[in-house]
Amino acid sequence: TRPGMAYKMEGQQMLEHQAKTEGEQNEKTEKITRRDFLNTAGAAAAGGLVVAAGSSLFAGNEVNAAVPQAAPPLPWKYVKLDPMEAGKRGYKNYLAKGG
Repeated sequence: TRPGMAYKMEGQQMLEHQAKTEGEQNEKTEKITRRDFLNTAGAAAAGGLVVAAGSSLFAGNEVNAAVPQAAPPLPWKYVKLDPMEAGKRGYKNYLAKGG
């Protein structure tokens, strides 16, 4: 053998080797990686969100914003708070509103 060459392939051997390597490449391309799966799933989820948002926009449903109440004129008067009452209200509203 010449330096740098393990063996010499000729004719049919060369074709068989090429077919093997092409088959191995096809097997590799058919396998899906975790990264490819997550990219595809993310793209599908994003597409679904776009479709869902678009369909609600074109359905003609209008969303009315809440009308803000007028704030009292400035300067606001200082009112001393009772710490116990503020604590009770905070605790009660935290539980009532789901924290």
